[in-house]
Amino acid sequence: MIVALEEAKRRLSSMFEVIEELGSQLRIDEAKERCAELERETLVQDFWNDAEKSSKKLQEIKQLKDKYESYEELKSRLEDTFTLCEMAIEAGDEDSVEEVVTETDFIESEAERKRIEVLLSGPYDKNNAILSFHPGAGGTEAQDWASMLYRMYTRWGEKRGFNVKLVDWLDGDEAGIKSATIMVEGINAYGYLKSENGVHRLVRVSPFDASGRRHTSFASVEVMPEFDDDDTIVLRDEDLEITAHRSSGAGGQHINKTDSAIRIVHKPTGIVVGCQTERSQLQNKETALKMLRAKLMEIKIREKLDRIEDIQGNKANIEWGSQIRSYVFMPYTLAKDTRTGFEDGNIDSVMDGNIDGFINAYLKYLEKGEE
Repeated sequence: MIVALEEAKRRLSSMFEVIEELGSQLRIDEAKERCAELERETLVQDFWNDAEKSSKKLQEIKQLKDKYESYEELKSRLEDTFTLCEMAIEAGDEDSVEEVVTETDFIESEAERKRIEVLLSGPYDKNNAILSFHPGAGGTEAQDWASMLYRMYTRWGEKRGFNVKLVDWLDGDEAGIKSATIMVEGINAYGYLKSENGVHRLVRVSPFDASGRRHTSFASVEVMPEFDDDDTIVLRDEDLEITAHRSSGAGGQHINKTDSAIRIVHKPTGIVVGCQTERSQLQNKETALKMLRAKLMEIKIREKLDRIEDIQGNKANIEWGSQIRSYVFMPYTLAKDTRTGFEDGNIDSVMDGNIDGFINAYLKYLEKGEE
């Protein structure tokens, strides 16, 4: 058993340099300074006048604190565990072996999780994320699959401590959704979720098929960053078709039952956006315009276009051969990413939002320059 303690000591010793380097890469000192600056702003007399702005700053404070406090806790646990390990070796204390090994495993896994954060260095990785869900061909089965993905990402965001906000929802014909959009608010939300952009494939025995046959369905997840500065995208009134309609769907008491929901069609590109969860038609319009600018900006950046006139809406088909990930419920259970090869056999856990393995694998995949 003392051999196990010696091995744990070796592993712990190697972690000191890793943790120190992580602190530098995560810019922990900068996070503390930014947090202190924001906390000073909360003391200004008119801080609470703009509720939306003050709420965002308070959320940023919480996330910055979580970032540096969790790092300092990890550093402290490493020091404490190393001390315990040395004392146990000196005293020949075999009773401490399990505790030391368990803590060592935790420290290594937590350090790896934080290393993933370092990979989020893209220009928009720190931004909020806008996710839109669209079923492929296949009627009710595909619409139900789109709603399952909506639930999966909502659960993931909630478990991560992000603020997940429903923006738009269009009910399916019998079940599921025809479309839905959520905003995931928090530091690095887009950096994590950019891996999820694409077509997702489902294989299962459809609950909507009385014959109990196996079906393959597709749905797309569109992921965009929320841009802080969208002055580069200028929208002309003559290019916009704006209609108001009655809200419907999964908003419950938070959705107004008046004709306050807004849908906007950008005529030059055919892009459609909508919002129905704000308190007024004007607020819904402002949110929808922000989403439209984000979508146009994202396409412009991806395609490296100079003019808005050159932007075309996404015409990719949501079908076989274009999927980034497959989710199989029958005849076996497996979720497998076609880009990274990462897979998870616990399909229920995956659908419950436990998708960090896929996200981390994709970030490492990008780090290697494989895309």
